[in-house]
Amino acid sequence: MSSARRPLKSLGQNFLVDRNVIDKIIRVADIGPDDAVLEIGPGRGALTSQIAERAGRLVLIEFDHALAAWHREMFKDNQRVSVIDADVLKVDLETVLPLSAGKWKVVANLPYNISTEVLFRLIKVHDRLSSMTLMLQKEVGDRLAAAPDCSDYGVTTVLLGLWFDIHREFIVPPGCFHPCPKVDSAIMTFSALAAPRAVVGNEDIFRNVIKSAFSMRRKTLANCLKSAECTINTDLAELLAACDIDGRRRGETLSLEEFARLSRWLSERSKQ
Repeated sequence: MSSARRPLKSLGQNFLVDRNVIDKIIRVADIGPDDAVLEIGPGRGALTSQIAERAGRLVLIEFDHALAAWHREMFKDNQRVSVIDADVLKVDLETVLPLSAGKWKVVANLPYNISTEVLFRLIKVHDRLSSMTLMLQKEVGDRLAAAPDCSDYGVTTVLLGLWFDIHREFIVPPGCFHPCPKVDSAIMTFSALAAPRAVVGNEDIFRNVIKSAFSMRRKTLANCLKSAECTINTDLAELLAACDIDGRRRGETLSLEEFARLSRWLSERSKQ
């Protein structure tokens, strides 16, 4: 088959075709012979051949069965490249990213309709990653780099901020794709921290606190936490006082460290 087949709207395919942008992404990803790389959604392979030339190991996850078969044929003689014909939202990433290969770099041009779900899955394997270079809708990128008390600040901002330094490298206009999307895209880089930015205690409790705090943006933090699974049988007044946080504030005003404070207190209390 040919890689020139038409993009499938059902899979949210927008293939990157601008050579200058492709080269810039490769430079930003900074891939070398000691790197193990996961590329999610390689599509027609705009980035794939250059990654394969540089990386010590490359795993491709492609949901389009015809393109997966094409990549498998293209790299059949390259033992360093493997192709997984599957939906990235259903793949066991811990199996795909074995610790025996060292830390992994992720490169992806993510379909806009699943980008947030993919990010949540990547957060869960943060301990296996050294960096991520992701093409995202500019709006999504703005949210991930947002500061507290900003309308773009949200759950993914806090969760990713715990484990990564996040930077917007450059904007990619619609004309760089086929077909052209209706919005700008952004190349975002995520550099893994040597240690989490804050001590959070139990990570499940940390995630629950954050999701609860942002669940009703117009409600106060105290009201949001009332229905949280992690605060069942908890005296909220005691929790907020111990963490020196005003329960009348809204969740989006809290810093990462303040969320960590709540999580640490609840984690300690859960052990009693």
